[in-house]
Amino acid sequence: MRLRALADALLVPVATLTGLEPEIVQGFVEGTTTGAVAAGKAPKGRKRSAYARKYKAAFKRVSKNFKKKNGEWKKDGFKRAVKAAHKEAKK
Repeated sequence: MRLRALADALLVPVATLTGLEPEIVQGFVEGTTTGAVAAGKAPKGRKRSAYARKYKAAFKRVSKNFKKKNGEWKKDGFKRAVKAAHKEAKK
């Protein structure tokens, strides 16, 4: 009960300063905290497989062999880099 009274005491001056109704300010604050709690409980992404990690590292290593000096891909370079990375990751 005390917390509710304290919260109301904090929200009323804010409502008078902003010119909004106290109910609107209270709804905004409650909505924000609810959103923050929901964001904190966001599901984690899926775990990368061991093969995906190996492939990523292999692709970074071999991709430079299939690029020009200015950083663009050579002709069919990306396709060949993918194939070479898969081959290396399988080892």
